[in-house]
Amino acid sequence: MTGASSLNRLAYFTAVVETGSFTAAAERLGITKAVVSQQVARLESDCRTTLLVRSTRKVRTTEAGQQFYHRCALILKEAEEAFEELSETASEPTGTLRLTAPFDYGIGVVVPAITAFSQRYPQCKVEAHFSDQTLDLGANDLDLSIRVGWITEQHLQARRIGEFAQRLVAGPQWQARVDKLQAPADLADLPIVANLALREPTRWVFAKDASQRETVEMKASLSLNATLAVREATLLGAGLSILPDYVAEPDLQAGRLIEVLPQWSLPRGEIHAVFPTARFRPVKVRAFIELLASRLA
Repeated sequence: MTGASSLNRLAYFTAVVETGSFTAAAERLGITKAVVSQQVARLESDCRTTLLVRSTRKVRTTEAGQQFYHRCALILKEAEEAFEELSETASEPTGTLRLTAPFDYGIGVVVPAITAFSQRYPQCKVEAHFSDQTLDLGANDLDLSIRVGWITEQHLQARRIGEFAQRLVAGPQWQARVDKLQAPADLADLPIVANLALREPTRWVFAKDASQRETVEMKASLSLNATLAVREATLLGAGLSILPDYVAEPDLQAGRLIEVLPQWSLPRGEIHAVFPTARFRPVKVRAFIELLASRLA
């Protein structure tokens, strides 16, 4: 069995697993069902292992087939990246860039970058998944994750591409109370909307200069797990909240929100591009990161 035919059979097998049938796999690959079936059977024969259990309605993997599939998917991805690596000096990004980002940051910052990227590289498609849940890159076949905040996993391959400020804000209806505040300790009696996306939603650390730092433990009247939900509740007057600057700034400029204790600052957060473990970084990934980083700069 030659290297090329071996790689093709891995691709056929992977397509069957991912689509759930030989017919759908054939449609994806643009070949006949008979060819897919024959080549997968040859693969099983060469491996001397049953990889798929066939039924009239669906095809499923055996235990050995499932383990083999994960290795095949990684091999095929590495092969694709290797070909892109070879051709990057002679071509611009092509194929499909699959990425994920937090919902609020994705809508406000990543979507404009995606639009600019698509206009600059029309031969490269983009699939973006916006979620406040951290998605597994390998399990979801993603090329890239934009992470906002702090990365705690030491094993991840990441590049820092920017940072953001945290703002303590409130609706204009709180202006009279806010004007009386002198220091973070004065916040104790005010209701807050806790952002569960933060590492410590109710423990706020403020700094005024190099020597003045204050930590306050707040009691949340409302706790929400999505930044845009926190923003909405704050706009409606539910209480004070901490929002990232890329969310709060338009509302502050328009007067829909007011800044609380502006002479005190909260810790700045970091923005990273996170990659799956791989020897090669596809040109499409590098091109998008450079574009996004330049826009953030």
